[in-house]
Amino acid sequence: MKVTLSVLKADIGSIGGHTLPSRRVLAKVEEAVRAEVGRLLLDAYVFHIGDDIVLLLSHTRGVGDKEVHALAWRAFLEGTETARAEGLYGAGQDLLKDAFTGNLHGLGPQVAEMEFEERPSEPFVVLAADKTEPGAFNLPLYLAFADPMHCPGLLLSPEMRPGFRFRVMDLARTERDSSVDLEAPERLYDLAALLRDPHRFAIAGIWSRRHGEQAAVVSTTRLRNIAGRYVGKDDPVAIVRVQKIFPATEELAPPFALLPFVAGDTRGSHHLPLMPVRANTQASSFFCVPMVCGLAFSLKEGRLSEPVDLFADPAWDALRLRAMEKAQDMRRQGFYGPAMLPMEELEYTGIAERLRELEREFG
Repeated sequence: MKVTLSVLKADIGSIGGHTLPSRRVLAKVEEAVRAEVGRLLLDAYVFHIGDDIVLLLSHTRGVGDKEVHALAWRAFLEGTETARAEGLYGAGQDLLKDAFTGNLHGLGPQVAEMEFEERPSEPFVVLAADKTEPGAFNLPLYLAFADPMHCPGLLLSPEMRPGFRFRVMDLARTERDSSVDLEAPERLYDLAALLRDPHRFAIAGIWSRRHGEQAAVVSTTRLRNIAGRYVGKDDPVAIVRVQKIFPATEELAPPFALLPFVAGDTRGSHHLPLMPVRANTQASSFFCVPMVCGLAFSLKEGRLSEPVDLFADPAWDALRLRAMEKAQDMRRQGFYGPAMLPMEELEYTGIAERLRELEREFG
């Protein structure tokens, strides 16, 4: 059976600042989505990461379907109205256009979609991040799909031995989507040369070279390219198929234990570690530490199992403490050096304006 998975995410308002959506907002969004299960959708699941609401939709209508995207847009709009009625902060923040144009791409919400022929057993993982950038998954996905130190399946599984093909998007090119396909392991160094810069380059998709099947898809929307100004971080989502011809679930999760430094933080202008958290966790009050959650599902004829929360495992508690130690070490540097993002990545313009004023004072 050919199935489409669509993951769509937006910040449409939260309590007390950028913390988490209210119960009423979540209920309104879920009500709009659940009403279409059995008609437009095969199944659906709604959760949040920080202040972002995530929709996981399964259907048979293919990638970019107008009706599915219209449903998500309508659900986010209805949730926004509830957020406004409750006086929540940033109501409708990620809905950057006034009208639906047939597809959510370019309207603000993050979108990751994949169509595939469902396997007899179809396990997959939804990754969702908050307070960070589209390239935040670069290192963990590189390690899970291209590094035998982290993914022993690359050595042990004949199905995985040929490696994977990576599609990398150049986020700096705003006039059109611009990407390159690189095959690992042959072009591993070229891949590393791009992925080392998550501000500019981001993994958009991964495919099995032996079978040609898509393994992963990642959202690559940059909100500032749509709005022309800072409106919040880009907060990627991803769908990753696991097991058999793909890395095991237990090979996908461990690379996140590296807690890589990524762009994020309050005001979106510093480097902080990406902290693995449970789904439905509120944003951290400690400088909005970037967060990622991972829910694993099984799929049968398009119907979703109950999820397993990958980072609820007690083993991750110690890593969360380590992430906070790394965050504190970096924040102690305040504005200085690598603690703050390079000038071209700063989302607020105050420093650039201040420097222009100071230039006039130099002799």
